[in-house]
Amino acid sequence: MSILNPLELYTQAHPEEVLVVTAQHQGEAEMVLIFRGFSSSLTRPTAFDPDIPILDDTATIETIDRLASPYNPENPQYIERGLTVGQIEALIERG
Repeated sequence: MSILNPLELYTQAHPEEVLVVTAQHQGEAEMVLIFRGFSSSLTRPTAFDPDIPILDDTATIETIDRLASPYNPENPQYIERGLTVGQIEALIERG
């Protein structure tokens, strides 16, 4: 199971948002974009099979940014930046 599953579920319920996750995975920095329930790595190739997790439970999430969708990397519209896991968990609990 991926540590990203709760974040994927959150974006399914909030399609107006995109999450950008910065994490450490197997000793390397990772950036993952999550939108409408799907995760995509911004730092390495993403498997075609959505059942293959991009980050597993050995990864450590450092920060999470909330952005307005649609995501434009040249002009990102941030809602909140640098959220911790605890802060995003509280946001998920609120719905």
